[in-house]
This record gives sequence, C-alpha cells and structure tokens, in this order.
Amino acid sequence: MARVEVLTEDHIARVTLTRPDKKNAMDQEMIDSLIAAAGQIAASEARVVVLSGQGSAFCAGIDLAGLGAMIGQDMRALIIPRTHGGGATNQWQEVAMAWRRLPVPVIAALHGQVFGAGMQLALGADIRIAAPDTVLAVMEMKWGIVPDMGGMVLLPRLVRSDVMRRLVYTAAPVRAEQAERWGLVTETASDPFAAAMALATEITGKSPKAIRAAKALMETAETAAAQDVLMAEAEAQAGLLGTPEQMEVVAAQFGKRAPVFK
Repeated sequence: MARVEVLTEDHIARVTLTRPDKKNAMDQEMIDSLIAAAGQIAASEARVVVLSGQGSAFCAGIDLAGLGAMIGQDMRALIIPRTHGGGATNQWQEVAMAWRRLPVPVIAALHGQVFGAGMQLALGADIRIAAPDTVLAVMEMKWGIVPDMGGMVLLPRLVRSDVMRRLVYTAAPVRAEQAERWGLVTETASDPFAAAMALATEITGKSPKAIRAAKALMETAETAAAQDVLMAEAEAQAGLLGTPEQMEVVAAQFGKRAPVFK
C-alpha cells in the first residue's frame, strides 16, 4: 500500500508509515492506506498490532497541501456524510477510529514529532510507548480548526478535562515526560519500537479469544451504563470459561509451560 507497509510475523502485524522524507505527513494516499491496512488486519489472524513510522518522526500531522486543496469546496458535503465505520465516521475520523475498533490490541511506538493527525492516529491505539525526546501536540488550533479525526472521542478517555482543554486551546507541543504524566503516553522507552515489539510478543502468548473479548469489554466499560457493563462482563466470561482454549491456558499454568493455541 502507498505510504504504509504491513508485515505480519508470529501473529504480530507491524504497520509502518513510510513517508520519511515528509516526516510521515498524512496525505490522501496515506489516509486511504491506513484505513485499508486496518481492514486487512481485522480480517487476518494477527493477535496484536505495532504501529510506527519510518525516519525522524512518527507523523508530523496532516499534509498541508492536501488541506489547502479542500479550500473552496463545500465543507459540509465533504465532512458531514458518514462514509466509513458502518456509518459512524468520515474518512478522516476512520484513520484513528479504525484502530480503536480493531478487535486486537494496537501498540503505537512513537518518536520525533507526533502532531495533529499523527496525534489522533496514536490516540486510536490501545497503548502508546514514546521515546524520551518525542514531542506531541493536538495541533489543529494552530490552523484555526478543531481536532476532527476522533480526537474528541479519544482524548476525554485519557486525560483530565483541564488538560484536554489546555492541549486543544493552545496547540502547544509537550515532551513525552509531561505527556506520560498527563496520560497521553502510556510509558517511555529509549527504543519504543523494541519495547512495543516485546510487549506485543508478550500479548501473543495470552489466549487470543480472551484478549479479543477483553478489548471489546473494555470498550463497553468506557462508554456504557454500569448495568450494561456488568452484563457484557458476564456474557464475555460465559463465552470463555470451559472452552478448549481456556482449558489449555489452565493446563499450561499448572504444567509450567507456554500454552499452545490452535
């Protein structure tokens, strides 16, 4: 795919932004490829995804040439129609929300600039591991616009209201250390890609069905009423207990060995 490479090995799908000469700035080709990559992985047997960028930055934001090309068009006709995500998103929102909707965990390995569109793409991941010198920004206000790629769904789940407002109102970049304190970054690592791959490998050793059930359940837990969460929790557990895969996990624990999943 143009601008994006997908390689799957040992049940880990490595998704890499491949426009290093432009700091992986997001143009239409990359938007299309990211959406297609998420769809490809959803239909695969991958158990976890590692999302990263080539070159000096994870993603420095939207390609301004593409943004400029939108000027003069009917913005409502361009942005309002729900064209993706089963009628839930437009194409820009789908870039981030497709990864949150993916049934398996997504780990973003961040370095360099993570700005604007790149920030919202990273927010779509389950976990974000950043190099200490990573700089992150909700950059849209710099251009007189608001976060519009799922950021207003994802940011409130990660940070306090006052932090979110500061990030959005100012568009000011923050270092990884501050971003970790605020909740934008899960953890820092000198080599975020290696750390992401190590975590991905650990996750692939867990029950694939339980991991998928856990991701779906946590999504419900973040958005639904308490009684609905309790029922979803019971339904998920009932679907796992006593199955061959769950019994293999138990046998492996007692046998002090790694489980084997078919």
